[in-house]
Amino acid sequence: MSAPDLTELVARAQRGDATAVEDVLMAVRDRVYQLALRMTANRDDALDATQEVLVKVLTRLSTYSGEAAFTTWVHRITVNHLLDRKRSAVERFELTFGTFADDLATGLSPVAPDAAPESDLLAREVKHGCTLALLTCLDREHRVAYILGEVFGVSSTEGAWICGTTEAAYRKRLSRARADVRAFVSEHCGLVAPARARCHCRKRVAAAVALGRVDPAVADDATRSEIRAAVAEMETLYDVAGLLRTVPDHAPGEVAARIRSLLGSGRFPLLSPRSPRP
Repeated sequence: MSAPDLTELVARAQRGDATAVEDVLMAVRDRVYQLALRMTANRDDALDATQEVLVKVLTRLSTYSGEAAFTTWVHRITVNHLLDRKRSAVERFELTFGTFADDLATGLSPVAPDAAPESDLLAREVKHGCTLALLTCLDREHRVAYILGEVFGVSSTEGAWICGTTEAAYRKRLSRARADVRAFVSEHCGLVAPARARCHCRKRVAAAVALGRVDPAVADDATRSEIRAAVAEMETLYDVAGLLRTVPDHAPGEVAARIRSLLGSGRFPLLSPRSPRP
């Protein structure tokens, strides 16, 4: 959706147009989920956080005055919420770059030449989980700066406003986070540094299945058609930002169901029974 279209939609929503309110929340839900998933590294936590943030967006919608682009305003609400939220299931492991490196060095298995094609799809799931876990090695403030700068590509001015800090402080956080992440993957990730790193997603599949980190059932008939694309995708990823951008970005459909349930709950004064509907 273009910025002018979203601006008009927000204006209608602020006037109490129930349809516009739903459309606004749907327009930003994927952005919120993208941030939440990369901050929490856990799908269930990200879903819960997405709903919590969208409730805040809804209840504060009348206060938005155009001080920043609407999506930037939503990012600020999301970041503040995620920085204050309890630790996610993955964050509770308290990973550091050192402990994560040790984890990656264990359980590596050779890839059999005749391995079932399903293993390639499982390797993609390993890659997604590993990439998200890697981010939790950064503290939350550096993680936010890294996600905003590397994944969302926001400017230093926007990033500083979202994080409630100075541009100099934001740039320093981003620079430090980039250096830490690049140093780690250059040493340990076989997708980014195939000539140097021992770890590769395919070698981690057996250990990940044994630890319950990936489910072999993911490779069912409905997803087998994705295997070729998944393999090609993995074999062309030689930069960190590329790894991060392959994590699924679209919020699961259940988020939409939750939003509609909230809007129909009668809890929000903005949505009067006589709200105009186009």
